[in-house]
Amino acid sequence: MTIVGIVSPGFMGAGLGQALRTGGARVVTSVTARSARTHRLATQAGLELLPSLADVVAAADVILSVTPPGQALAAAHAIATAARETGGSPIVADLNAVSPETMAAVAKALGSLPVVDGSISGPPPTAEPGAHIYLSGPQAAAVAALPWADQVVPVVLGPEIGTASALKMCTASVYKGLNALLTQALRTAGHHGVLDPVLADLARTGFPGTSGIARSSTKAARYVDEMREIAATQSSAGLTPALFQAFAAVYAEIATTPLAQGTPESTADLPPVEIITRLTPN
Repeated sequence: MTIVGIVSPGFMGAGLGQALRTGGARVVTSVTARSARTHRLATQAGLELLPSLADVVAAADVILSVTPPGQALAAAHAIATAARETGGSPIVADLNAVSPETMAAVAKALGSLPVVDGSISGPPPTAEPGAHIYLSGPQAAAVAALPWADQVVPVVLGPEIGTASALKMCTASVYKGLNALLTQALRTAGHHGVLDPVLADLARTGFPGTSGIARSSTKAARYVDEMREIAATQSSAGLTPALFQAFAAVYAEIATTPLAQGTPESTADLPPVEIITRLTPN
C-alpha cells in the first residue's frame, strides 16, 4: 500500500488526502501545533494522525506539501531536516502557489530528496471533484500515478522543475486577479449605493456573483504572498510587476476586514449586501 504524507491538512490538503484514501492509499499527517479547524478537517477526511512531521516523513513514500505560498520554503526546510533525522527518503511534491524561482529554492532546500514541482487548479475534491494537479520534474509520473480515485486529474507537463509552478502563476493571475478586480468593483458599488444594479449588469454579461469573493476573502492573507509570487514571475518574463504588486495590496486590505476573519464554510449563505458590508475595513 502506498503511504502518502500531507503537509499540511488544511482545506485543500485534507481534501487531497481524502481522495487518496478513497483510492486505497494510507494517508498520514500531523496536526501538532495546528489549529482546531485543521484538526477537524484532517479528522473528517479520515487521515491518520501521527505525533510529528518527523513521523510523517519517516513513514511516507510520497509527501504532498500543501501550504500557504509564504510557508513553502520553510516547509521544505522542515521536511529536509526531518528526513535527515529519520533516514526517510520520500518523493516530495511541492503543490504550492509559488514562482518558478521560489520552486527552485524549494528544490535546493530539499537537498537529495526527489522533488516534484506541482500546482493545483480548482477547489478541494471534498468540495467539488475534478481539480487538476499539474506536475513536472523527473518523478512527476510517480505522483500522477497515485490513487486519486477519479476525484483529481493529474497532468504531467514534462521533466523540468519550475514548469508546473509557471503554469500556476499564469492561471492564478487570471482567476485571482479577476477576483480582486470584482471585489474592488463591488465594494465601490456598495459605497455608492448601486450594488444591486451592478450585480445585475455583471450577471447579464456572464460575470459571477458574490459567493466567490466571499470565499476568497477568508483566504486573502495567503493570497498576498501569492500575488507577490505572480509579480516576481511576470518580472522574470520581462513584464512589469506593478499590476500584481497592486493586487497584493488589495488582498492585504481585504485581509483586515471582518469577512476575512471567517472560514470558507462560514460564507456560504451570506447575501450580497452582507458580504460587501463585511468587506469594509476595520
